[in-house]
Amino acid sequence: MDTYIDKIKHLIVEYSPRIITALVILIVGLIVIGFVVKTSKKLMQKRGVDISLQQFLGSLIGWGLKALLFVSVISQLGVATTSFAAILGAAGLAIGLALQGSLSNFAGGALIMIFKPFKIGDLIEAQGIVGVVKEIQIFTTQLNTPENKLAIIPNGTLSNGNILNYTAEGTLRVNLTIGVSYDADIKKTKEILLKVLTDNPKVLKDPAPSVNVSELADSSVNFAVRPWATTNDYWDVYFSTTENVKLALDKAGIEIPYPHSVEIHKEG
Repeated sequence: MDTYIDKIKHLIVEYSPRIITALVILIVGLIVIGFVVKTSKKLMQKRGVDISLQQFLGSLIGWGLKALLFVSVISQLGVATTSFAAILGAAGLAIGLALQGSLSNFAGGALIMIFKPFKIGDLIEAQGIVGVVKEIQIFTTQLNTPENKLAIIPNGTLSNGNILNYTAEGTLRVNLTIGVSYDADIKKTKEILLKVLTDNPKVLKDPAPSVNVSELADSSVNFAVRPWATTNDYWDVYFSTTENVKLALDKAGIEIPYPHSVEIHKEG
């Protein structure tokens, strides 16, 4: 028993300085890494680097420095770095296979940074999700949906799929279909619809709004109502146009057809 106690004491005396030094290196290293990442982001801001690239590079720098810190800590604990490198080399294939998804996401993030299909603040649609780009990280991209939900999409999937960027061009066309009765005067209806668009201050003059007969449907003459708006005003134009069209047509006595139910009473 005394022998075991002596061995434990010897191990504590021998390894305590290494463990304490490793902990100090870890704590100081994390503080330094945080300072370096913040400083690098400030420098990139001063030089006008795109905010998406700032976040991506900041995240990349942080992960890279943490990997170096990890190697330093285990080296201080007595693990030979050459042995550690040999272990990593032997396990490289297994790690690569296990991290295929992560490597794909990293490559996808790099492609997004290079080709820039979108940036922070853009409204996009991807993988069936519509939202404003909040952050582009190494492995994932975060979107804020119109319902204020946080959507996290892997960069690998995102970069390999279809992306609709609603903000890129600065303007959007609002697509509305308005149906009126066959008894309505087409020219008069067209004038009323066009006036609703031109009276709306948020509808752009260039490109000019348009109103055209798009379909002679079973119970209505359908008009394609096409105002243009800035990205920020899209929903305001959509909702206000829908409301104002109904009010204007009612005022002019023009009917908007709707299904009528017929009740049949049987005498018994």
